[in-house]
Amino acid sequence: MHTGLEIGFTLDRQWHLLRGEMDQTKEPALVALARLLTEAGVAYAVIGGVALQVHRSDPRTTLDIDLAIVDRNLIPRAALEAAGFSHKGSFAHSDNWTAPGSTPVQFTDDQALRPAIARAETIDLGGLPLRVIKRADLLHEKLRAATDPARRRSKRLQDFADAQGLLEDEPSLAAGLSAEERATLDRLPS
Repeated sequence: MHTGLEIGFTLDRQWHLLRGEMDQTKEPALVALARLLTEAGVAYAVIGGVALQVHRSDPRTTLDIDLAIVDRNLIPRAALEAAGFSHKGSFAHSDNWTAPGSTPVQFTDDQALRPAIARAETIDLGGLPLRVIKRADLLHEKLRAATDPARRRSKRLQDFADAQGLLEDEPSLAAGLSAEERATLDRLPS
């Protein structure tokens, strides 16, 4: 299994234990999602905090699982429900579910992510293939999210920090930034 995911699952356990909750992680939910989406033949890519756990050298925790898919109509709803997932609602930019064990899961069919889904890389998740957005695509997505005025300021600041961290881990990614993305990063305090 990928080291970053293992660290993320350890952080999950610590988060829940510090709150006096049961020992739990996102691992069972992620395994179930990888299996169900692969069996259904749904093109997807893990994005967000879990993707950062894969691509960053520094540990990063996240409470949910975010997935990009080509079309929300392709979500294998019956299979998810049979596996114990609960649908929580559909919104303008996401279809929200809760996994058994209460891990939030968000599917997005944002058109801007379609090329990244096609380019996603596959990593091993306990013998299952898990499709994860590539590091360069994640960087672009984090910068796009960081400049979205509709997002809460705290989320935008985290997106900037995530983007900067990706660049610090792999400086060669800067060559793929647009002039607008570079200008956005240059406005950050040094």
